[in-house]
Amino acid sequence: MTSAATVPQVPVVVPDYLEKTYWWAYTHPNAVRVFERQWLVNLILWGNFSRLRDLALQDMGQVITGQVLQVACVYGNLTEHIVRRLDPQAHLSVIDVAPVQIKNLHQKLRDKRQVSILQQDASNMGFVDASQDTTLVFFLLHEMPVEVRRQTISEALRVTKPGGKIIFVDYHKPVASSPFRYIMVPILTTLEPFAMDLWQHEITEWLPPADCYSHIDKHTYFGGLYQKVVITR
Repeated sequence: MTSAATVPQVPVVVPDYLEKTYWWAYTHPNAVRVFERQWLVNLILWGNFSRLRDLALQDMGQVITGQVLQVACVYGNLTEHIVRRLDPQAHLSVIDVAPVQIKNLHQKLRDKRQVSILQQDASNMGFVDASQDTTLVFFLLHEMPVEVRRQTISEALRVTKPGGKIIFVDYHKPVASSPFRYIMVPILTTLEPFAMDLWQHEITEWLPPADCYSHIDKHTYFGGLYQKVVITR
């Protein structure tokens, strides 16, 4: 199966906020060489990467069918695990705004027979309406200013078919008894300046009007530090 149709777009440029805030983690070539290590990705998430990855995969299905969209490249082996589950007729599209991330995924993904890797802006995607059966947004929203986050969520719903799923996995405000409620504040405020918004607000607050979806399912993990929100379109 080929990838879903795209529509013409203006040339994609790396947003200023990403270059200024996350050059050390995503846009500089040295960042890829440092962070593209499975053990380090797992350490950054306090040992929870595999669990959170598998929770997302669980909602995608043991066998993943149809048109699948991963919004933004991810360090670690998330994409490889998605590819392993693809039905022979399914297709995965992975987008990212940063050319260095596109290059990195091309290099680390061995089997690309059912995969398209595209440079696109998550807040202005080039897919036609209702073209994806499943859309995954894995630890991306916390890296975005509020308005970009709102646009990205809206775009994820726009490109997903009625009845399809949009899966968000990201940070969440821990419960009061969790030590990570206090440990993470200086880490996030220093390195992830947009992340604290996800502590103060629900992802659902940035959703477009209610007629764009039929069901919302939310779960939190690791004392509330992480969340998975699944929206059925």
